[in-house]
Amino acid sequence: MIAVLFARRDSAYKKYQGLDVYDADRNAYTFKGGIPVIAHPPCRAWGKLSHMANPRPGEKDLALYALGVVRTYGGVLEHPKGSKLWKDQNLPIGNDTDEYGGFTLEVDQYDFGHVAPKKTLLYIVGIERDQLPPLPPKNTAIPTRSIAGNIKGTKRCTQYQREYTPDALIDFLVTICNSVVAAQQETVRK
Repeated sequence: MIAVLFARRDSAYKKYQGLDVYDADRNAYTFKGGIPVIAHPPCRAWGKLSHMANPRPGEKDLALYALGVVRTYGGVLEHPKGSKLWKDQNLPIGNDTDEYGGFTLEVDQYDFGHVAPKKTLLYIVGIERDQLPPLPPKNTAIPTRSIAGNIKGTKRCTQYQREYTPDALIDFLVTICNSVVAAQQETVRK
């Protein structure tokens, strides 16, 4: 079993077997722990345009909660590239690893089938970098959409398009968490 924290109400995660999905109606603070997580905490309070954002009270703290859960139980925290969470919490960048064994992987969700280029940071705890599943090939198609509509020749993404997680990225994140489960089981056997 893998938990998914801060999913959209209409999330594709809900169609997957073996995932315990927490959306806005199912408070992620009620997560009991004990299993790896895929965490998608709200990012507007941490993003490049946070000075223009209007997050709900306490929304910024959700990323800190998610970070603590990932560090405790293993898994992945996902945020956009440029998230101030990395600097604020001294999360590792590049080839560095932190004291929790965590490391950061930068991906472009466009390579996983997103409608627009979307650079994303994944903070991963519970496996080594060489245990990552293979990344998809680089998507070389010219995009017709962009997250903010600021790339010439593209239309701005809808809110849904900005927020959804492509199925191929879900598969990638679930594979990471399955590797975390296997690593935890191997540790218990030793």
